[in-house]
Amino acid sequence: MAPLCQIWRPDRGRCFKTYGIIFVLFTDLVLQSVNGYLSSPHVGKEPPYPRESQHAPVITSPVVPAAASAPPPGEESYTFGCPSGGLCQRLPADCMLCNFQHNCTYAKATSFTCRPRKGVHCVGESGQQQTNFSLSISCRFCWQLDPSQYRCFNSTSCMTVSCPRRRYNATCDVLDHVHCLGRRSFQKRLYCNWTGGYKWSTSLALSITLGGFGADRFYLGQWREGLGKLFSFGGLGIWTLIDVLLIGVGYVGPADGSLYI
Repeated sequence: MAPLCQIWRPDRGRCFKTYGIIFVLFTDLVLQSVNGYLSSPHVGKEPPYPRESQHAPVITSPVVPAAASAPPPGEESYTFGCPSGGLCQRLPADCMLCNFQHNCTYAKATSFTCRPRKGVHCVGESGQQQTNFSLSISCRFCWQLDPSQYRCFNSTSCMTVSCPRRRYNATCDVLDHVHCLGRRSFQKRLYCNWTGGYKWSTSLALSITLGGFGADRFYLGQWREGLGKLFSFGGLGIWTLIDVLLIGVGYVGPADGSLYI
């Protein structure tokens, strides 16, 4: 730097004065940077929030308030299908609350004290509104009802054509107008009983007429046996006669395990 000062600044004193000014400006810039960092919100103090935000409630989740006219979820589930102004004894089971006692005699008519649910209005035989009424039903649990009084969901994954007959666990629900003791939804073990749309008459007719070409097996969804009969010409007629007998007695059924129509 000395040669530069001698070239551009012949006076050596002025050169030292310029260095001093530069040093002072640089020191001042450093001190301002350090002071700004120490006075920042995230060092030693909390960020300056507005006074209103400190006392305002904090919303942690975007909850949308429900409409004032909308009914509560628990009430809407049963009042939707409950008639209003009808006879109390004819209300569906979900529209009333009864004090059922399990010490009654099986299959005997027993009277229980019931009342309509909240939001459900009913009348007696005299036409006046009632809050409590007597209901006479047959003393039996829901799983002891006649099969016509409840509905079960059929399974389409079990084999109906098998020996011995197979069963499956079905979920059953009691009909609305039927009253019983215990839970209205229950499990019951039933026989596999469903159909895939195959007709016994059609399969038998195909076995008699085109059984030598495996048409009956193809119709039932048994394509492996159908190919075997096709390339063996029905097992030289022996396989065809056997299939006619097996389909006729119902021993050979659809490949999906369903029943004939």
